[in-house]
Amino acid sequence: MTALHITDIESAINWWRERSPSPDGITACAEVRALATGYALMVYDHEVECDEATLSPAARAAWLAWYESTPDAPCIAICSTSQGDDVCKGCGRTFDEVQHWPVLSPAEKRRTWHRITMESTAWRFNKYAERAQEARQSAAVNKRVTADASDGLRR
Repeated sequence: MTALHITDIESAINWWRERSPSPDGITACAEVRALATGYALMVYDHEVECDEATLSPAARAAWLAWYESTPDAPCIAICSTSQGDDVCKGCGRTFDEVQHWPVLSPAEKRRTWHRITMESTAWRFNKYAERAQEARQSAAVNKRVTADASDGLRR
């Protein structure tokens, strides 16, 4: 089995905490409790990864539910592996990762996501990330302008 990174366990815990907040500020939902057990053992043992087979069935189900809420592929539709590169300039995956993506397990996909995020050399993390941020900012400005214009029409 493939190892899960501690940041993925943390993200799954936080996703569940937001999804099922504590009614009294003390108790946590069953999914958070299941994930927290594995997380606590990782922290105690100073481990950054755990074998997914060591998670309880409840923790694995909670992790998979979180995983389903994440983007599947890091592809930005600019694949340089089709041009002969060993590593895609667009997403940062290796040729083998791109070719075998559909059959990789969720844990293998998250391991790849973690690696390319830590490297941050692919265009998805620089050139196109900047363009995406500019597009979001432009959309926010357009939304404000549209809202202001519709307020002016209502008056």
